[in-house]
Amino acid sequence: MSSLAADAVEASTAPALARMPLSSHLREARTRSFRATAALLTGVVAGYLLSDHILEVVRAPISALAESRDASLNYDSITGAFDLRLKIALFAGVALSSPVWMHELLAFLAPGLSTREKRYTFGFLAASVPLFIGGCLMGFLLFPHMVELLASFASTEDSTLLQASYYVDFILKIVLATGVAFVLPVFVVMLNLLGVVSAAAIARSWRLVVVAIVLFSAVVTPAADVLSMFLIAIPMTLLFLIALLLAWLHDRRVGESAVGTTEA
Repeated sequence: MSSLAADAVEASTAPALARMPLSSHLREARTRSFRATAALLTGVVAGYLLSDHILEVVRAPISALAESRDASLNYDSITGAFDLRLKIALFAGVALSSPVWMHELLAFLAPGLSTREKRYTFGFLAASVPLFIGGCLMGFLLFPHMVELLASFASTEDSTLLQASYYVDFILKIVLATGVAFVLPVFVVMLNLLGVVSAAAIARSWRLVVVAIVLFSAVVTPAADVLSMFLIAIPMTLLFLIALLLAWLHDRRVGESAVGTTEA
């Protein structure tokens, strides 16, 4: 039996094996949603308790600027400080609870997937999750240097008064953008492995991809901050070229295998 036929049989039998009454699906969805929500709330509480330490890290570049000029973090409303802590707690909660809610989501979807689909899905997650975390960590390490670099354009005689909500949004955008940038090559290679796009098609669309990367960088960085946009766009473009190389190597290997099969 050919691999395509095996995949077809596998795809047709997997849902049958996983078939259950609608009420059972609803009960399982409710149970897993409850677990994911409980993990998220626990993560939010932990994030709120850790918000003081997170704010210390966030304030570090401002403290360094204050050594050479008047620099401070400011709140534009009475509830500004509380709102900022809630925002930090929410993002920290989503990050801390991600292993739980991702596991619950995959566990709910897995019975309906064939073996091939499971292999691709879990392979994609196994590669993308650590890369996304690594990208976020890189963004977290990168933001103090970006703040220092961007603030250096102002004269030392000027004051640097940063609005707290804008400043934290700036940091979150940098962290998330670098995380997404690290996942980009895995996503492109995944599409290539699935046969959705070939390396040649990716190469032909490089102009559109570069434009999309620039637009994405412009969205995730503050308005009129051209330097930050390029600091995000350039690494993403390099990662796209790496993905193109991996896709080309895969297509070349598949082509050589097909030629060998024909000759045999």
